[in-house]
Amino acid sequence: MGVDGPRDRCESERRDVPAGGPPPRAWAWQRNSERRRPERPATPRTVEGQAPSLQPWLPVPRNTAHQPCQEYSPSIMSQNGYLEDVAESDSPGGCGLLHTSRKYLKLKNFELEIRAHRDLDGFLARASIILNETATSLDDVLRAMLCRLAHDPNNTEPDCNVDLFMAMLFTDAGAPTEGKAHLLSDTIQGVTATVTGVQYQQSWICIICTSKALLKRHVCISRLVRPQNWGENSCEVRFVILVLAPPKMKSTKTATEVGRTFATMFLDITFRQKLLNTRTEEEFKEALVHQRQLLTMVSQYPTLGPKGYNMNSICVHRSPQPLKHKDFLPVGKGIREDIARRFPVYPLDFTDGIIGKNKAVGKYITTTLFLYFACLLPTIAFGSLNDENTNGAIDVQKTIAGQSIGGLLYALFSGQPLVVLLTTAPLALYIQVICGICDDYNLDFNTFYAWTGLWNSFFLVLYAIFNLSLIMQLFKRSTEEIIALFISITFMLDAVKGMVKRGSWASAPRAQMAEAWWPVSTVFQKYYYDNFGDNTDSTSLVSLLGLGTSLNTTLHTALNTSLLASPPELTSMGRHAEHPGRETAVLSLLIMLGTLWLSYTLYQFKKSPYLHPCMREILSDCALPISVLTFSLICSYGFREIKMSQFRYNPSKSLFDVAEMHSLSLGAIASAMGLGFLLSLLFFIEQNLVAALANAPENRLVKGTAYHWDLLLIAIINSGLSLFGLPWIHAAYPHSPLHVRALALVEERVENGHIYETIVNVKETRLTSLGASILVGFSLLLLPFPLQWIPKPVLYGLFLYIALTSIDGNQLFERVALLLKDQTSYPPTHYIRRVPQRKIHYFTGLQVLQLLLLCAFGMSTLPYMKMIFPLIMIAMIPIRYNLLPRIIEAKYLDAMDAEH
Repeated sequence: MGVDGPRDRCESERRDVPAGGPPPRAWAWQRNSERRRPERPATPRTVEGQAPSLQPWLPVPRNTAHQPCQEYSPSIMSQNGYLEDVAESDSPGGCGLLHTSRKYLKLKNFELEIRAHRDLDGFLARASIILNETATSLDDVLRAMLCRLAHDPNNTEPDCNVDLFMAMLFTDAGAPTEGKAHLLSDTIQGVTATVTGVQYQQSWICIICTSKALLKRHVCISRLVRPQNWGENSCEVRFVILVLAPPKMKSTKTATEVGRTFATMFLDITFRQKLLNTRTEEEFKEALVHQRQLLTMVSQYPTLGPKGYNMNSICVHRSPQPLKHKDFLPVGKGIREDIARRFPVYPLDFTDGIIGKNKAVGKYITTTLFLYFACLLPTIAFGSLNDENTNGAIDVQKTIAGQSIGGLLYALFSGQPLVVLLTTAPLALYIQVICGICDDYNLDFNTFYAWTGLWNSFFLVLYAIFNLSLIMQLFKRSTEEIIALFISITFMLDAVKGMVKRGSWASAPRAQMAEAWWPVSTVFQKYYYDNFGDNTDSTSLVSLLGLGTSLNTTLHTALNTSLLASPPELTSMGRHAEHPGRETAVLSLLIMLGTLWLSYTLYQFKKSPYLHPCMREILSDCALPISVLTFSLICSYGFREIKMSQFRYNPSKSLFDVAEMHSLSLGAIASAMGLGFLLSLLFFIEQNLVAALANAPENRLVKGTAYHWDLLLIAIINSGLSLFGLPWIHAAYPHSPLHVRALALVEERVENGHIYETIVNVKETRLTSLGASILVGFSLLLLPFPLQWIPKPVLYGLFLYIALTSIDGNQLFERVALLLKDQTSYPPTHYIRRVPQRKIHYFTGLQVLQLLLLCAFGMSTLPYMKMIFPLIMIAMIPIRYNLLPRIIEAKYLDAMDAEH
């Protein structure tokens, strides 16, 4: 038997390990045993390993038997690596049970994971190394190591009980005295997968233990004078690594993580041979440092598989190639590629989930209902706002008609049908500005609106055919999440502001609406502070623009300016004496919060243990429709005597009036071109950004993207809407990601004690958006009733629900929450492993500053400030590429922008 055992020498020959270099990859196998009464010892059977070929991973076992090879229970090693213990007992009283569990551990990536270096630095600072241990039994070796730790002058442990730790290392602590199974509880070993099974590296073993008596982590390494036979899979042990740690530690600082660091280093036979030749502790430490450098270099050059695939266990984030001028020159190249990518799977968009094994008809129905309510209610709100802004030129009917027509066309012909189109707050802002210009210069609104829309479509066509959507790859994940979180925040603020905020300006008559701020009295201002709804002398004002931004704001404005009390002939139906007063304000608050509570509770109901899983999933998918209908009925029938506001409805004389394009002068057409250019920037960023969020890698969409084609289709759709005086539409957040999640199969998984959700697959279909658009179109038949029975607080609750569910999975929000969490509660995410904690908090703070910058422009009361809002979003690109790398290292920025 050689210094490192015949098995390891044979492994080295088979692997062709270069001198001075570590093996490229291996597995870590962790084995865990729980105490049970043992069975009687039997004759041993030692598996002699043949020279195995190393696989792309390394297994490390966690619990190995501490019994000599002459005395252990017979075992059978299957090819999948699971050990099945079989034993017999002479007497029933000596029988017991032993539970053994194993799992693979990924190798520590010394180039990406910062804890790999810090674990070793911590060990070197107060190294506990025993170079020539003469003890032959495992108990004596471990006791010597524990005594070394206990008598270490740098040891700060107040209570270091060697006997207590010895008992915790083995499975027989607290077991009956007769027939104890003296086995290690938690170990890590190197293994190699072969066609005949799993072969263990016999020359080293890593033992880990957690104890509440410890205050900090400790590592001790012992080198034995001669190889020792300590049982199956530990027949030639020369190195013992002991890791002790408290149980409550950060996910990257646990005993298992520290053990993974040293186990990765000891996998290399060349490194172990070098350690055998060291004579002093300093030489031992130098060998450890040299091995760390080698592992770091290997991590920087990942080995490729036979087909060029990266075989490393850690996914390396790579920045996209820099854009060049030639990327934009092939006119229409992006559109052609999008069509070639999506057209072959076009029939599957209609048949997936309907025909075949994995049918999802129920999922499609519930998602269609969710999408219908999520699109219809904001459409009504913005239609009411447009009705007020344009003196009825664009009203609720036209808004619903435009939403239905545009949604149908996009669902049928788009390349990314899971993206949802809506008219949004920034579009309502542009419509208001156009109406003001028309009033100032005596221009025909419909004509000027049509020219602005046509110019917008013209620029979008240019963006599509010259492949400008490639620019969106410059938007990093962090930038996208800043904008997404900004949208969610503004949704929440809209609802809260619409309920409670008081203004300060005097009201203006309706005839002066285009020239002065319109009085917007909130629910509490109108019914609580003014007691009985007398708002004539009110000094409140909420800007007509409200919180309008390019991301679905001004929702409270849309409701407060136009969700007015219905005429007596409409509201008298089914209602008795109405007494508007403070009870209206209180009931409105309760209805809003109740809608939010019921919808979010049902949304989370799939995680509860109640009812059948299918029923839980249906209730979760229908959370929004159920909550809206429930509280609309409660408000309409349960509290008839309390007055509640309803949206104002003015029937349109004609839905499809074509604008007279020849009635404008050349100067007016030129000014419309300027507005159309700014509008096209908004469309370009919104459409591509929302599509990118919907196609995020974690959503696991497989049918491909079509950014260029979809941008061209948006231009065509909005050209028709402009000519007929219907409101514009583009991709909406958070409706699009929520649509994807509604069609997803989501699983809960546990990693290091942390529960997280992951998407397994998504049903990529056109049927849900197609069905929702058809239902929105049929909603024209429901005007004014029963749609007018939906009160304003229910819509506010809807906005809160959409905002709350859209935050789920936002990495920026999760990192802000880390500031309030204890380190032991940090999830084991990729950025926690790869980035120092201080750098994470620095990056989060810089993102919050960018978020505040967006709020400063997006929530400004100046309309023209909001019109340049797309330029502010574009300005975030140089901030990310030029400013942030001066503060935080680029490798850390890339790690936090990576997906995994």
